[in-house]
Amino acid sequence: MTLASLLTPPRRAFLISALRYGVAGIFNTLVGFSIILALDLGLHLDPHLANAIGYAVGICVSFVLSKVFVFKARRTTRSAPLRYIVAVAIAFALNQGVLTLAKLVLPTGKLWSVAAQGSAAVSYTAALFLLSHFWVFAHRETAEG
Repeated sequence: MTLASLLTPPRRAFLISALRYGVAGIFNTLVGFSIILALDLGLHLDPHLANAIGYAVGICVSFVLSKVFVFKARRTTRSAPLRYIVAVAIAFALNQGVLTLAKLVLPTGKLWSVAAQGSAAVSYTAALFLLSHFWVFAHRETAEG
């Protein structure tokens, strides 16, 4: 069995989407974090408000990047924006659950806190990608095939 035989068209499309998702995530993080810092440090907004605005913009940018770059070969429905918000909420709930569990089972200390936050971030990223791939921007069959 060769690598080429394992890399079926659906698997190849999935891997390409995952790579694009990573690139989009890096770009989105830079945009969101820049907004947070500009509002917090530049305009001296309340840090929590700056953070919330940065994340709100980040969710919008993430949706657009997912639609036009990550899953660009897919057709979306009118319900995609609402589905995306639901997917973000589910991913965030999982993130919080993983963080809570990690804080309960891991020892205390800065390194373990980083590990807990990292685990939570990975769970969020993976969950949002999978929900986006299989539900929000899922391939829809057309009447032609």
